[in-house]
Amino acid sequence: MRIIGGKFKGRRFEPPASNWPTRPTTDFAKEALFNILNNRIDFEAVKMLDLFGGTGSHCYEFISRGCTDATYVDKFPGCVRFVRQMAAQLGIEPYLKIYQMDVLRFIAVASEQYDYIFAGPPYALPDMENLPTKILNANLLRPGGLFVLEHNPQRDFSNHPRLTDVRHYGQTYFSFFSIE
Repeated sequence: MRIIGGKFKGRRFEPPASNWPTRPTTDFAKEALFNILNNRIDFEAVKMLDLFGGTGSHCYEFISRGCTDATYVDKFPGCVRFVRQMAAQLGIEPYLKIYQMDVLRFIAVASEQYDYIFAGPPYALPDMENLPTKILNANLLRPGGLFVLEHNPQRDFSNHPRLTDVRHYGQTYFSFFSIE
């Protein structure tokens, strides 16, 4: 895996085990998503949240582009340990808050609002069809903010009232949601 843009562009990183509980976004899909985000987000001013953060790739991309307020949430100790190590190697600890906890519990107790939220849950997550509503109803997304959900083609959010766009790259789909 690699960081595709910003001051850390080209930096490669590998999770420590081949049997990790993650499904990292492919570089191809991530690059396509960030091409879209480059036209929608001021990375230096955004406050972002990465749910089901896995390897931390989404946070690294944002911080590499100038974000100074990133929050990472994942429940797996190995993932959290890896992200802490990467944050130290990159020297980005001041810009990255790391929470080791279940995402649904975080959603229920979080009190901050974010300009951008990304969720890359396991594709087989039970009740995933309700995840956008849970996140949007939790008052985590600022008005005018953007929430992006990564999923596979077996999930369809086209009837969700806050859906604004869907893009797909192979078997990786990104559904975009917003609150006015």
